[in-house]
Amino acid sequence: MPAWTDKDQRQYEHVKESAEERGGTEDRAKEIAARTVNKQRREEGRTPSQHTQGTGNPQSSLDDRTRDELYNRARELNIEGRSDMSKAELIQAIRAAN
Repeated sequence: MPAWTDKDQRQYEHVKESAEERGGTEDRAKEIAARTVNKQRREEGRTPSQHTQGTGNPQSSLDDRTRDELYNRARELNIEGRSDMSKAELIQAIRAAN
């Protein structure tokens, strides 16, 4: 577990309980809670890398995602040369890989 503060831990427990009350599984509730806390920490600059943003909402178009989200998706797809690519190039490479 990351180096969370007491406040982070309380937020995690609250979000986890709320997700479980809505009928989610315990594993899914834990994932939602951890992602919520880590996102808050990232936005506040309390993580080593502020660019760790996941791959974005899979329901949104590639054009609506940030370059960092596209980069992370390209990494998942093992696209070579991704670190030198622009946002447009990443979109093109991801579409070609799918």
